[in-house]
Formats: sequence, C-alpha cells, structure tokens
Amino acid sequence: MATTKSKETEKSQSADQSALQELFLDELKDIYWAEQHLTKALTKMAKNCTSDDLRSALENHMQETENQITRLERVFESIGKKASAKKCEAMEGLIKEGEEIMKDTDKGTLTRDAGIISAAQKAEHYEIASYGTLRTLANTLGYSEAAELLDSTLAEEKKADELLTQLAEGSINQMAKNEEA
Repeated sequence: MATTKSKETEKSQSADQSALQELFLDELKDIYWAEQHLTKALTKMAKNCTSDDLRSALENHMQETENQITRLERVFESIGKKASAKKCEAMEGLIKEGEEIMKDTDKGTLTRDAGIISAAQKAEHYEIASYGTLRTLANTLGYSEAAELLDSTLAEEKKADELLTQLAEGSINQMAKNEEA
C-alpha cells in the first residue's frame, strides 16, 4: 500500500509542478512583452520631461530595460524555452495611463514631470511584483540560474523606483505645487 500511495503522491506532485511550470512560462512571456513595450513608453516619457534629472533617470532606465530584455532571453534559454512574448494587458493599461497623463498636463511643466513619475512608478511597481513572483516560482521549480537572473532585474527595478521617489520628493513635486492650473 505504501508503494501505491507513494506513486500517487509522485504523480500528483508531477502534475502540480507541470501546471506551475506553465504558470511560470506564461508569466515570463507576459513580462517579456511588458519590457519590450515599456522601452518605447520610457522613450516617450523622457522626451516629454522638463527636468533634466528626470530625463536622465528615464533614459538610464531605458538602457537598463534593454539589458533586462536580454536577461529575460537568458532566463528562457536557461529553462530550455524559446523567448516569446504574450500581450501584457496590465502593462498596456499602465502605458495608456501614462500617455493620458502626458496629454492632460501642460508641456514644459513640473506638473507633467510629477505625472510622468507617477506613471513610471506604477509601471515599476508592476514590474517589482512580477519579478518577485517569477523569482519565487523559479526557486520553487529549481531553476536556480533563472532565479538569479530574475533577482538581478528585481533589484534594478527597486532601485529605479527609489530614484523616482527621490526625484519626486527632492524637488519636482515641491516645485510643481507652485504652478498654476
């Protein structure tokens, strides 16, 4: 009886792991699409900034994002899968929201910069949640190389979010509050 129960447990764990692997791959495809489209959005945000510091931060993060795309391709490779993207509805919505903020604020104002920071941080928070989840799933599935790569990107996303907070709190929001509506 113990042997039968052991085999049933193995089958159950194997099926669960297979479903978890599918979830991991699906989430990986989702963030791959998100990163590819975020590079375009970051370019547009950087072009619409008033603050040189914010523009520089966005341009630097854009280069980082391009490296993150390459790193994601290495994650796919490390698990024996071809890199492919699946439309990320969440990031598409966040990008559209960022475009609306830029459309609804006056060009050349720090209020627009404050809005760009808001939009960029929403995207960063989505990425932080995604990379944290992916890293945890990779660890659970025994994908140690993938987990390390994902952890590197997670650290970069957290750093980008912190920089945006510093820019907002350091000057942009304070200066924007004095602008007329």
